[in-house]
This record gives sequence, C-alpha cells and structure tokens, in this order.
Amino acid sequence: MVFRRSMHMPFGPQEGPKRQGSRKTLKTSAVLLAAIFLAACQGDDFVTGPNKSKQPVSASIKRQMTDLNMSATSPIMIRIFKEESELEVWKQSRTGKFTLLEEFEICKWSGKLGPKFKEGDRQAPEGFYEITPALMNPNSSYHLAFNLGYPNKYDRAHGRTGSHLMVHGACSSRGCYAMTDEQVQDIYALARDSFKGGQRAFQVQAFPFRMTPENMARHRSSPHLDYWKMLKTGYDHFEVTKAPPKISVCEKKYVFDATTLVDGVPFRASAKCPEYQVSPRIASAVASKQRLDNKKYQQLAARYDAREERQQRWDERSNKLAEALGGGNDAPPVTAEAGTIPPAEQPTQTASTTNESAPASTKKPGSVVETAYVSKEKPKGNGSVGGFFKRWVPFGQKASDEGAGVGPISTEVVPAAKP
Repeated sequence: MVFRRSMHMPFGPQEGPKRQGSRKTLKTSAVLLAAIFLAACQGDDFVTGPNKSKQPVSASIKRQMTDLNMSATSPIMIRIFKEESELEVWKQSRTGKFTLLEEFEICKWSGKLGPKFKEGDRQAPEGFYEITPALMNPNSSYHLAFNLGYPNKYDRAHGRTGSHLMVHGACSSRGCYAMTDEQVQDIYALARDSFKGGQRAFQVQAFPFRMTPENMARHRSSPHLDYWKMLKTGYDHFEVTKAPPKISVCEKKYVFDATTLVDGVPFRASAKCPEYQVSPRIASAVASKQRLDNKKYQQLAARYDAREERQQRWDERSNKLAEALGGGNDAPPVTAEAGTIPPAEQPTQTASTTNESAPASTKKPGSVVETAYVSKEKPKGNGSVGGFFKRWVPFGQKASDEGAGVGPISTEVVPAAKP
C-alpha cells in the first residue's frame, strides 16, 4: 500500500501553498511597478484614457475666470518667454479686453535663445503662430498637445524647415515647449472651450524673453537682434491694445495690424508689400511706447558699454601688473619634490667651491624636510618685491629670514645665578 502511494506522488521538491502564494504576490508587485514606471515615462499619470481631452478646466482656473469677469468660452491668446521659462494664457473678459488669466512655468524647452532654422536643430521656434482646431492633438503620446504650425508664412519665406513643433505635456522636449500634464490639461481645455465659443484660431506669440528695454540692451550683441526688434513691434502692439494683433507677412517681414488700401490685394510673404495703413490710434500709441523704450535702451546700452570698457581696462592692467611682479615669466612654477633642492634655493657653484661638499643637514625625526638642503649663504640680489619689503619693513619675517641658515648654537657655559 505504501509503495503504491509513493508511485502516485510527483517526484522533486514540492511548493507548499504559502510559497505559491508568495510567488503570486511577487509577480503582482512586479506588474504594478512596471505599470508605474511606464506611466511616469509617458507622463500620463494625471488623467488617462480617451476622455483626457474632455476634462474641464481646474477649479482654480474656474474661480479666476469668475473673478476676472470672463466667460468659459471667450477667446484666448498665449505668450511664451524662453529666458524666463514662462507661458502666459490671456483671455478676453466681458469688457472686450484681454486679461492675463494664468501664468505657467515651462517645464522644459529646447535649444537656446533665437529662432528655429532647420529640421533637426532641436531649437524651439520664435515668432507668431495661429492655432486652429486641426492642430489640436487629443491623442498625443505626451498626454495632450497642440501643434504650433511651424513653419508659418514668415518661416517658409526664409527657407526655414521643421515639423511637429508642439506645446505638450510629459515634461520632455526635443524642439518643443514641454509642460507638466496638469498644466497642459488646463491649457488644452481653455483652447478647446474657446473654439466652442466661436474662436476660429488662437494666437501664440513666442519670444526669446520679455521684450523690455533692459532685456534688449542686455542682448544687444546678439546676431538675432534685428529679428527680435521686429518681434518687439508685435509685442508692443499687444501691450498698448491688449488685443492680439493681426499678423501679416510681406517682403519677408512681419507686419502688424495692417489693412491694405486696395481691396482684394493680399499680403504675400515674399512679394513687395502693398500699400497699407495701420489705425492711427494704434500707430500713435505704439510709436509713443517705442520712443520711450528706445531712449531707455540707448541709456542702458551706453551704461553697459562703459561698464564692459572699464572691465576690459581693469583686466589689461591686472595682466600687466601680474607680468611685472612675475618678472614676465609666464612659465608655470616649479614645485620641488620632497628630498630635492628647489631651483631657486640651489647655491651657485664657482671654481673655488666645486670641490666643497655641502654640509649634512641635521635630521629631525618627523620633519617633512629632513633631507632638504638649504644654503647658508644669502643671495646678494634683492630684485624681488619680497626682498624690497624685507629690507625696509622692520617687522614680519625679516628677523626669521636673517637667521636663515644659522644652525643650532650649543654651549656648555651655564649662566651664573642672579644675586
């Protein structure tokens, strides 16, 4: 009977129910960890699934719209500032003016200050872009996104290339402006609701920095300065009107709030500009602002130039002084190894002293210079700055220097006791 039971039992070590349960727990934990890791990589841990593009704006944004007398479906406009890493959402209030609704910190942006020129340069664009519903991407791999529409008419007129330049989530950028998922959720919802309210396209103004006289003066040596001055004109139009300017392109340059004088004659990006005019009210306000800005720019630029000139003179004087004190020798200092004689301290050997042997140094246990030899003869020349001070300043290391080379004095005479 026992033999038959043993024949039916499986061979090899058997796992008890506890061990099998622990294995299942480990597998489940591994799956959960993998899911968390993948969610972090994709940046979709905020709101996932097909309904992420239909989520309403956050409660805090709703409160701000109420406080600012804004409709949920009123038009919006976006401004981006690279150097400050800021994205502003402006929204039209019931007064008709655009008011700053929210300022978001950009998580990441690619490249450096300056426009994008070609595909693959990993540069985030600068300029004026119109975003239509067709450029919205609710199925983005970076949570939610909208395409900037680069290259626009101006970019194409200058032969610039590039594609898929976005504002998106996931905080990862390769030529784009990347936000956190929570931020892009609100930005996307605001844009979506503005389309519901009848806005056909919202404007994105991408700048290298806030176009103030101070920033323009700081970057006055940039090769992009002329381009930035043109962008500043559009920036000024919005600052004085608090409404997105109408963007046109002709003669390969931006034109703002312009209306052609002849009906049916359009603006063409690479063609000569047709006769046009800007509203006298807007033109006068922009011209007044630019006069003040230019005056401040000139003052700041002169101040910065003078400061740089003073710094340059100081650097030149410092270099000359360093050369004079160093004897004009630019060679690196020679460091003596332990147990060797530094070159500056080696005694000059003459015919009368070539056969004289150097006195043996007194060795002291624990001394770091036990085997170093120091000449007892003082150098006759005092050409160094340190030698000059040793001759005329009666304190410091003069006494110790004068006693250099003098060995210990031993005597057997014991002084008599004082009466």
